[in-house]
Formats: sequence, structure tokens, C-alpha cells
Amino acid sequence: MAVPQLLNDVIQVLLQLAPAASLVSLVLAGISLRREGGTTFLVGGSFTKWMFWAVVFVTLVPLLGWFTSFGVSAPVPEGGIGSSWLASFESAVSSFVTNFIAGRIITTLAAFFVLRAILDAASGEHPLPSILAGMFLLGVQPTYSLIESYNTGTQFATADALDSLWNYLAGTIMPIAAGLAMVGAIINLATHRPAMRLVVVALAMLCVSGIWKLVLSMEA
Repeated sequence: MAVPQLLNDVIQVLLQLAPAASLVSLVLAGISLRREGGTTFLVGGSFTKWMFWAVVFVTLVPLLGWFTSFGVSAPVPEGGIGSSWLASFESAVSSFVTNFIAGRIITTLAAFFVLRAILDAASGEHPLPSILAGMFLLGVQPTYSLIESYNTGTQFATADALDSLWNYLAGTIMPIAAGLAMVGAIINLATHRPAMRLVVVALAMLCVSGIWKLVLSMEA
């Protein structure tokens, strides 16, 4: 029995909206990052949840290969969207996310986080969490492109992308974070606040790959 064309069109709309959903997930991840502390986040919290969904939406089509491995046929419809109103809906939503949310709203949200950083400093709190959240939001588009580049196109694409993100985090982001931690230590020292903890954190961030390998060797 052939699959109805309307159902194929709905599937095509959902698959073609996956990149837009990934961008929205990254925006929500940036907002959640500040709500969870900015310089830290909850494992299993909103930030990690939205980052996970961003990866899933990017690797959605290869992920459907798991159904085939279970013996369930899950063919991806070929061709474009036949229904003109569904095609218009998909185009409108994609355009809204790309031009309005990614093109305008992200920059405005990042500016609000900069304002929040100033208010944090004025109230005696540390401005770094808000600054980091703003930087994350400004990097949503490059982050999406990075995740997309890690899509291996296999049924393990989601896991491969998460592994690659971990390697990028450990090899690229952690050294930058270590530098920021040292800046925070200097600020704390200048304002007569405890600074040694941030120094230790900076050293640990520089050694995160080695610490992870040590944990693996201990587990083995």
C-alpha cells in the first residue's frame, strides 16, 4: 500500500524544519546557560537538554537508520513537498527562524546579557556568567555549523557528533575557559576576594583531557 502523498509531505516538512529547530534549541540552550549559572550548568539540566536536541535535529535523517536496523522500514520520502500550502508553511517557518530569530533576536538577547553583566557588577555579583551567556548566543550560528560538520551521515551520527563536540570542548574551549578563569582570579584578587579556587580551576581545565584519560584507565 502506497504512502499517501499528504503524509509524505508532512514528513518532508518536519525533516526540512529540523535545521530551524536545531537553531532554536541552541538559542534556548544559551538562555538556559545563564539561568543555570553561566560559568557552570546542570548535568541533565536545561542547557544539556537543549544542546542534545540541537544535535539530534541536525542528525535526524541518519538517526532514522536505527529503525531499519530493528527491521522496521522507515524510508525517507523522495523529492520536494507536493502540497503548496505545506511548502509555503515550511518556507515561512524556516525564513522566520533564519532571518528573525537567528538574524535579529539572537543579537538583541546577547545585548541584554551584556546589560545584565553590568547590573551584576553594580550589585556586587560577578559579571562573567552573563558575559559567557551572551558570547554563547553570538556564537549560535558557528556552533550550528560546527555540529553540522560533525554529522557523519551514519546511524551513529548523533553519538559521533556528541563525541566530536566533547573533543572540541576539551581541546579548544577548555583552554579559552582556563584563560577566562585566570582573568576572573585576577579580578577577585584585585577586589580582595578568594582567587586560588579559580587558579585551580584554570589548571584543571588545561588538564581535562588528561583527567578523562586517567578516569578511563582507573575504570579499566
